[in-house]
Amino acid sequence: MPRAPDSPFPAIATLGVDGLLVRFGDALSEPANRAALAFCDAVKAQDWPGLAEVSTALVSVLLHLDLRATDHARLRAGLNTLLASRNWFDAPLPRGRRLWAVPAVFGTDLAPQLAEAAALAGVTPAQAVADLTAEPLRVLTIGFAPGQPYLGQLPAGWDIPRQTALTPQVPPGALTVAIRQVVLFSVASPTGWRHVGQTALRLFDPDRTEPFLLRPGDAVLFQPVDRAGLEAARAQGGARERAWR
Repeated sequence: MPRAPDSPFPAIATLGVDGLLVRFGDALSEPANRAALAFCDAVKAQDWPGLAEVSTALVSVLLHLDLRATDHARLRAGLNTLLASRNWFDAPLPRGRRLWAVPAVFGTDLAPQLAEAAALAGVTPAQAVADLTAEPLRVLTIGFAPGQPYLGQLPAGWDIPRQTALTPQVPPGALTVAIRQVVLFSVASPTGWRHVGQTALRLFDPDRTEPFLLRPGDAVLFQPVDRAGLEAARAQGGARERAWR
């Protein structure tokens, strides 16, 4: 399978009795996330017998097997063949990606840690907002809570640490930052990430045909608004899908 010189990736590992994990890196990077998204999409298209579930993390793809219909050796052989078919680190992202425009209030009492996060990133609050709204951020993966996206990557200056203590609770739709990523919270939750913006997103709704609003590979463009703008966005669902330029 194609690999960069001296790189052990991609690599396949056995996970328990019925799992295989395909890893494209040991740390987040754009090529490794791109590879995971593209490879996951390609695996789904194979429609292999006995493949019960396939999902992505930041830089890996997890496969669950139905051992009544396949086994590790058979599925691993298929994975090796697919991995060898191209360089996944520069693969096109999956088709069907969507671009979402998401209004957000930055700072104020709604998102009180903007100044603190900006200082850690070495920028002013105004520049922090400019950085966070400059271009669409990719949905790298969904995890931790239902429908909760991790987005990125932000510029290198935003490689700021998580807090050493937890914020007791941030509300649904909270926009938080750490380690060059943005997390949008789908439910009220404690967090170690700094709360710098507030959206009106309903990221998880079990009554929708698709309960999760966002999918891995989608992109989100944050748009700064005031409190009135946020309430107007809330009345319209918190986001709108935009055409790619």
